[in-house]
Amino acid sequence: MSGMIPVAEALARILASVSGPTPGESVALTEAHGRTLAEPVVARRTQPPFPASAMDGYAVRSADLAGIPATLRLIGASAAGHGFSGVIEAGETVRIFTGAPVPQGADAILIQEDAEADGDAVVARAGVSPQKFIRPAGLDFREGDVLMQPGQTLDARRLAIAASAGHATLMVRRRPRVAILATGDELVEPGEAAAWDQIVASNGLAVAAIAREAGADPINLSIAKDDLGALKQAVGRAREAGADLFITLGGASVGDHDLVQQALSEEGMELGFWRVALRPGKPLMHGRLGPMLAIGLPGNPVSSIVCGHLFVVPAIRALLGDPHAGVDRSEPAILGRDMPENDKRQDYMRARLDTAPDRLPIATAETRQDSSMLAVLGRSEALLIREPHAPAARAGDPCRVIRLDRRII
Repeated sequence: MSGMIPVAEALARILASVSGPTPGESVALTEAHGRTLAEPVVARRTQPPFPASAMDGYAVRSADLAGIPATLRLIGASAAGHGFSGVIEAGETVRIFTGAPVPQGADAILIQEDAEADGDAVVARAGVSPQKFIRPAGLDFREGDVLMQPGQTLDARRLAIAASAGHATLMVRRRPRVAILATGDELVEPGEAAAWDQIVASNGLAVAAIAREAGADPINLSIAKDDLGALKQAVGRAREAGADLFITLGGASVGDHDLVQQALSEEGMELGFWRVALRPGKPLMHGRLGPMLAIGLPGNPVSSIVCGHLFVVPAIRALLGDPHAGVDRSEPAILGRDMPENDKRQDYMRARLDTAPDRLPIATAETRQDSSMLAVLGRSEALLIREPHAPAARAGDPCRVIRLDRRII
């Protein structure tokens, strides 16, 4: 394939080059949102720690309600945080509320809709079976249960589990440090005045956002001119920052001003590969600079963002010890229009999605797919995947897409 390697091989090589996950560090639960676990989370307590009522009503002995109606004597109340410490004997009941401890002696809850209270007398209008509306101790989990595994990302539900299990701190992976360098004489920073032959650097902001969402700490190395000395100095700044991953934007092609690969090689980079059979993003570069992983993304904005999703995110997740770092994130869809036969490169076409109840989403590729067109990418909701040498396809045929409007992890 003229020196190009397949997308799957490129991803496999990048993941194989990750030497290991970043070290673990202890963080407070209040600061752990979005972090990746470095150790299993083991329950330090049982939940619920006692048999608890699932309804508002009365704690009863089910045998006392064998004959209906039945009159019971009210001897107290049990509320959340204020349990009844006595024992229910034959013919007795305790008023109880959802989540409250079930008193000793009781084996069921009579819901309040099936009871009538008059002073200290409660008339049951329906019977109950043993354990009715009681949550047994340990229904959710028991002390010593493994609740979460390393590599999982802490979202709202997992933070709640950890808190409920008795944890105030958790061991998580240090966020990978991702140094990002834009390259090119034509670039200016956002907000700066651009000359007639210059453009605003947008790729760095986008790739930094992708890295941050994947769980990394991006480091902005700004813009390096097309100069070997400037590029080598940027490598030094990445090393000084302790970067785990060094990302360059642009300058990795074959033009007279594309000096990134030469600069990195002279700084000791061991080249993994250069050029991948995909569109957009063919001039993708990968290597290692000692302990630092290096990925050279194309300069075209759309190419760099697409490759960021395809390769940078899995690399960051691998650095975080995520066992599913390389998982296929595509999903089935239906073509919204006819597609021509594809060539030898794997296409990631910008597409809109239309959905309807009880059917797969319909993916319609934008008619203009130039890799410099950010506006097209901005209004697209997915990347429509076309395999190398895919035959012509018709509207309604199955396809696969990667959604752009979902969280990366």
